[in-house]
Amino acid sequence: MAQYTIKELEHLSGIKAHTIRIWEQRYHILNPRRTETNIRYYDDADLKSLLNISLLNERGYKISKIAQMDPELIQRTVTQLCDAPCECSHHVSALVAAMVDMDEEKFDKQLSTATLQLGLHEAMEEIIYPFLNKIGILWQTNNITPAHEHFVSNLIRQKLIVAIDGQTLRRKDNAPTYILYLPEGELHELALLYMNYILRANGQHVVYLGQNLPFPDLELTYEQFHAEYICTVLTALPERDQVQGYLNQLSQRFPQTTIYVYGYQVQHDFLVLPANMKRISCMRELQAELKR
Repeated sequence: MAQYTIKELEHLSGIKAHTIRIWEQRYHILNPRRTETNIRYYDDADLKSLLNISLLNERGYKISKIAQMDPELIQRTVTQLCDAPCECSHHVSALVAAMVDMDEEKFDKQLSTATLQLGLHEAMEEIIYPFLNKIGILWQTNNITPAHEHFVSNLIRQKLIVAIDGQTLRRKDNAPTYILYLPEGELHELALLYMNYILRANGQHVVYLGQNLPFPDLELTYEQFHAEYICTVLTALPERDQVQGYLNQLSQRFPQTTIYVYGYQVQHDFLVLPANMKRISCMRELQAELKR
C-alpha cells in the first residue's frame, strides 16, 4: 500500500496542505494514519478521495456540502463532471485515480473523452503532459511501481499510434526531412511519438526510427536521407554526467543538420548546447518552430 505525506497530497491534488488540515479537523474528510514513529501518512484511498473532493470544490461545491455526501454520490457526481465538456483538471485527476487502481476501462474512457472533446494536440498539452508530471511526483516518492508506469504509458502510446495511423499523408512540396529516434537504451517513447504526429500533421517528411537506436544506425540512416533535421528525446539516458558528451558527439557528426533535443536530461542549466542544436522545453515550441 502506498503512503503519502501531506505535501505529496498537496502536489497531486492542488489543494494546499494547510487547507487539507483544516478540512480534516472541521469535516473529517480524511483519516490519516500514523507510523510506528508517530508520523502521519495517507494511503491510496485518501488520495482518490481528495482528488474527487478537489474536483467538486473547483466546480463550486462547498466543502461543507461535500462532507455530507456519501462516497457513492461523490463518485457519481465526479463521473458526471468528467463526462461534461472538458474541464482539464478533472480529467487529469480522474486519470491519476484510474492509474492508482490500474483500471484500464476507466483510464481509457477518460483519455478517449478528453481527446474527443479537445482534439489530440490540446489533450496532450492540457491533460496528458500534466498527468505525466503528476506521475513523476508519484515515481519520485515511490508511490507507484514500474507496472503503473508501463500500464499508463502503453495506453497513451496506443492512442498516439492510432492517431498517427489515421493521419492523411499530405507532405508539402519540398518538405524537409526529419529523422526521429531515441538513443541506445532509451525506451520512453511517448514524446517522440507525439513529435512524429506533430511533424506529419504539418506536412513534413518523417523517418521514424523509434526506441533504442545504436549510433551507427543513426549514421547509416543519415547517409541515406541527408536529413535537414534530427529530433531526439533524452528522458533517462544518457546518464546526467554523459549528456554533454553525447550532445557534442551528435553535433560534430551531423554539423550541417539542425538537431532538436527534448526531455528531462537536456533541461539541466549546466549544459552548453552546440551551435546547430536547439533545446525544446515543451512541444508548443516545436509547433512554433514549424510556423517560422
